[in-house]
Amino acid sequence: MSRSNFTTPEEVNEVYRRRARFYDWSVNTYYLIGFRWWAYRRRAIAALQLGRGTTVVEIGCGTGLNFGLVQQRIGPTGRLFGVDLCADMLERARQRVAAKGWDNVELIRARAPDFDFPARVEAAFSTFALSLEPRFEEVIAKAAATLVPGARFVLLDLRMPDNWLRHLAPALIWLVRPFAVSIEVAKRQPWKSLRQHFPQYSYQKGYLGIVYLAIGQS
Repeated sequence: MSRSNFTTPEEVNEVYRRRARFYDWSVNTYYLIGFRWWAYRRRAIAALQLGRGTTVVEIGCGTGLNFGLVQQRIGPTGRLFGVDLCADMLERARQRVAAKGWDNVELIRARAPDFDFPARVEAAFSTFALSLEPRFEEVIAKAAATLVPGARFVLLDLRMPDNWLRHLAPALIWLVRPFAVSIEVAKRQPWKSLRQHFPQYSYQKGYLGIVYLAIGQS
């Protein structure tokens, strides 16, 4: 595989190492094409159905953009584990946590399949991240085996459209290429693994079929 396919963790890590410093503002540029990514993130967090004191794991937490949304729901008695491969992105997350004074957040540098979920985790999620990991099914299987009964795993991610937009795939990929997304990555289908490993499952598309929100419940 060529480097341009972003098929290895090393390739993805290098992309995000370079982008870490200006990642937070760079994602806002997608509003220029009508992609309201904050609205999708809020929808994903709402789908977790978090309560006060809940223990949550975020896979691919990056700079911690979702942390504030989670903290609003779990409160100071909850716990949040943020997992990411890129040290530079995690450093930005640490700065965010320190600035907000959140003492209930633990950041872990690890490749997602190598992360062992703590005991008594009641929710897990990943936004625009899990499809970057070729071993995504291992992550989902681990979560399904570890999360408490009734827990939810929510995936928000990009997908290859199966409508007329599939003919524009090269142009669409160019738009998200700065975030290590290639056609190879876009063809991955983590939602199918979620459906396989969780007894309750729901799925919906958004943004012309390019975005999906999948929910698995144990």
